[in-house]
Parts: sequence; structure tokens; C-alpha cells
Amino acid sequence: MARHFYAFGSGPPFTTEMAQQYVEQTKRGMIAILLVDREGWLDYMPDYTDKLKQYGAERFRYLPLPSTTEEQVIKTIKDSGGVIICGGDTSRYAEYIADTIIGAAIKEAYVRGVPVAGFSAGALISPQNCIISSKDNKEQRYVERNGIGLLFNTYFAVHFSEWDEKPHLQAIFAKHPTANVYGIDEKTGVYFHNGILERMEGVGVYQMQDGICRKINNA
Repeated sequence: MARHFYAFGSGPPFTTEMAQQYVEQTKRGMIAILLVDREGWLDYMPDYTDKLKQYGAERFRYLPLPSTTEEQVIKTIKDSGGVIICGGDTSRYAEYIADTIIGAAIKEAYVRGVPVAGFSAGALISPQNCIISSKDNKEQRYVERNGIGLLFNTYFAVHFSEWDEKPHLQAIFAKHPTANVYGIDEKTGVYFHNGILERMEGVGVYQMQDGICRKINNA
């Protein structure tokens, strides 16, 4: 079964071509949207859904955590045609999703061909290991912890140009010199087909190659 993963360097919306492709891969099924509960979260949901609605997506199920029970989240994921992991506080997303039974349910859906999209924090927690920048946590330090496990030997730095994250990308590469290490700008998405980078869309995508950070898309 083909596996589909989308990583975005900032919050929503989807980039245009990836929105269309994602909806096609959901086969117009219900899309589960996982987010960390915060005041006013519902106001942000159109940012995730409006672009998808343009291409025919109609059914969405919002799963704020931890206020939604694990049982309900897992059941919804199993019934879904697509999964979206929102952006926000990466450490909290990792706590509630990565290395949990919810994360395991997402991985099971992914393996059976359900497309998964992660925005910023959602992208960072999706590989085997979740690496968090010192600019993205209260302790202001490089953090590495278990992720969901959708990608292996692959890591991201998000908000790349906007946060000046080249040093963070280099730090990841120093610890994982054989890994694929990508920096993703805001308003930019990358698509992995069966774990391999296949498409890029948006402003800027960067990769550590032979110890050097190089831009690899044509935007």
C-alpha cells in the first residue's frame, strides 16, 4: 500500500497543488484533524479546511487534545480517509501524540494508505524521532525525543528562513550525519511518497548535502 506524508513549514493553509493531491488521496473520506486544545481553536479550523473544500473535501472531524478521549480519537482515525496534525506548541503535541496509542493509530492509518499531513509542530513530531529547536521550547535548548515513526532517518527544521534555523539544521546533521535533513520555509510543503521526497511546493526547501545547507527547490 502506498504511503503519503506531507510536511509544511508553518501553519495552514495547504499549498494549492498539495491540497488537491491530498483530497484525491483521501478518496473524499472523512478527514480527522488533531490539535492541542487552546482557547478559540475552532476559529482557526477554516484555515485548515477551506483550501481542501475547494477540491471537494466535505467531512471533517476535529479532535482537540487532551479533551477528546483517546478511545474517540483512535476510533475517528480508524474511520478516516485523511489525517491532519495541526501546528502549535511542539512539546505539547509530542506529549499528547508522539509515542502514544494515538500516535500508533496514526501510524497504522498511514501504513494502510491514509494520507497524513503535519503543519509545523505536526511535521516535527511525525518522523521516528522528533527534534525540537531551541527557538521552539521554553528551555531554549535542542530537544530530541520519540516521534510517531512515519519517516525514518529524516528530520525537519520548520519556519526555516523566518527563524534563521540554519544553525539548527546543522546541529541535526551533526548528530545524524547519514540522515536526510530538510529545512522548510513558511508557506511551503514537501510530499513524501513511500518515505521518499517526491514533490515540493512553496517558498523554500533546503537540505544538508555533504555538510552544506543547499536550497533544493526552484521557488
